[in-house]
Amino acid sequence: MVAQAVGQVVTQGEVQSVARALGVLEALAELTEAGADVALAQLAASLELPVPTVHRLLKTLAAHGYVRQADSRRYVLGPALIRLGLRATPQLALEARPALQELEDEIGETANLAVLDGDHVLYVAQVPSRHRMRMFTEVGRRALPHATGVGKAMLALLPDERVRALVRRTGMPPLTDATLVGEEALLADLRETRRRGFAVDDGEQEVGVRCIAVAVPDASAGPTAVSISGPAARVTEDVIPDAVAALTRAARALSARG
Repeated sequence: MVAQAVGQVVTQGEVQSVARALGVLEALAELTEAGADVALAQLAASLELPVPTVHRLLKTLAAHGYVRQADSRRYVLGPALIRLGLRATPQLALEARPALQELEDEIGETANLAVLDGDHVLYVAQVPSRHRMRMFTEVGRRALPHATGVGKAMLALLPDERVRALVRRTGMPPLTDATLVGEEALLADLRETRRRGFAVDDGEQEVGVRCIAVAVPDASAGPTAVSISGPAARVTEDVIPDAVAALTRAARALSARG
C-alpha cells in the first residue's frame, strides 16, 4: 500500500505541483519495488489524484528523465534519478565499502551504514551477507529511527529533548510486537545504549531479525551509524561481543575518513 496520498497533504508554504510530482516519484518507487512497471490508472488511484493530473505530471517528469514509459505504456523510474542519487550520497558512504566488507567478512552478516536524514534513518551503503537467508535493506530506503538499531544508535547521540521532539513528529508506530512505542521506554533504551556503547534492534522492525549497531563518532554527515543485521537464530548473544568489537573498529575507521 502506497504510504500517503498527496492529493490532500500539501502543507502551508509548499508548492502543490512540486509536492505532487515528488509524490508521483515516491509512489512509483513503492509500486515498482518488485520490478514491475506501473499503469497510469494504478498510480492515480494510489495517489488519490485525477488521471489527467497524474498524466501531466508524468509527461513533465519523463521529459526530464526522472520517469520512463516502458514499451508496455506503463511507467518506471528514470535514469536521471541515478545521477541525482549519486550526487546526494554522502562521501562517507562512497568510502565505507572496505569497512563494511571487513565487517561482513568477520561476522558473516549484512553490514549497513545509515545517516539521520531529517527525522528518518536513511540507509546509504550496504554489503550483503554471504548467507542465503539474510537481512536485506535497500540502499536509499528510509525508516523510523525508534524501531531500528542504527536509528537508536544515532538517537543516543542526541539529548533527550531532541529525541522527544523527533518521535512526537514521526510517531512511534508498532512495526512488530517488540517495537518500543512509548517515549519513556525509548529513552530508557537509549540510556542503556549509551552505557554499553551499542544499540540493539531485537525484532523491533522485522520479526525474527536482530541488528547490532554502533554510532560513528564525529561523522561529517551528522549522526551516522554502522550495523550488522541477520536472523536472530544466527545473531545470538554469543555473537554480540565479537560483533560489537568489529563494529567499533569499523566506526572508528569511518570516523577517521569522514
